[in-house]
Amino acid sequence: MARSFPIPQPLSLGAQHGQTFPRLVELMQRLLAPDGCPWDREQTPESLRKYVLEEACEVIDAIDSGEPAAVCEELGDLCLQVVFLAELARQRGEFGPDDVCRAIVEKLVRRHPHVFAEERAETSEAVLARWETIKAEERGAERPRGLLDGIPRALPALLRAQTTSEKVAKVGFDWRDPSGSRAKVTEELAELDEAIAGGDPARIESELGDLLFALTNLARHHGVSAEVALRATSDRFRARFSHVEARVRERHGDWPRDARGKPTQGLTLEELDGYWDEAKARES
Repeated sequence: MARSFPIPQPLSLGAQHGQTFPRLVELMQRLLAPDGCPWDREQTPESLRKYVLEEACEVIDAIDSGEPAAVCEELGDLCLQVVFLAELARQRGEFGPDDVCRAIVEKLVRRHPHVFAEERAETSEAVLARWETIKAEERGAERPRGLLDGIPRALPALLRAQTTSEKVAKVGFDWRDPSGSRAKVTEELAELDEAIAGGDPARIESELGDLLFALTNLARHHGVSAEVALRATSDRFRARFSHVEARVRERHGDWPRDARGKPTQGLTLEELDGYWDEAKARES
């Protein structure tokens, strides 16, 4: 007979102090037990990488939706990945969930001397400057780290590019004003045109990357997040194309389909553009 697992009951907001976290750890231990879940027991840190990224992105989507219930649910899914990875490490004798929590508590206390010690920091800029100093002190005698070493390679490409330019700008590797970054965009676009004319796919890819990087620099100079800007444009495109699809179904029943039943070309671009313009007009 299956054993039941008591589910923590909701608490009032004022009574919440993280006391249900051990229940999540206990649940994960149960799932990873020899008689637990076969799928969970097959997982490795490598197999969970994609889920960590997916859940983090779903948290961002929930935040953008403005729905607290969605944010709560997605944070739970992300928290599960943290506990899952910590439990896998505990089984290998490396560390466990308590080590994860202890380490971040120690780090936060250490890096907030203006809260937990006698130092003072009146602005967020002062806090960030002290934070970076403490990080450098923590490394101590370790191999000196490059300025860009702390930027995760797994970040979304636009965010990684803009973060990179922010880091190097702090040491003066930057244009004096936005006009320099704008000129760089023009320069890189011309080089991309040359690569396209030459027809070399590898060079086209390289020059396109240079152009995108230049655009993230331009975004930074104007106080804009390239990642957020492109996400918003993708959202607008999706909404407008949904209108196009609705109009196609209204007039034709559905998209034309090939022999395998997959949507294919068959409608004129002029007709589709007309529906697109309708969608744009509805926004104004």
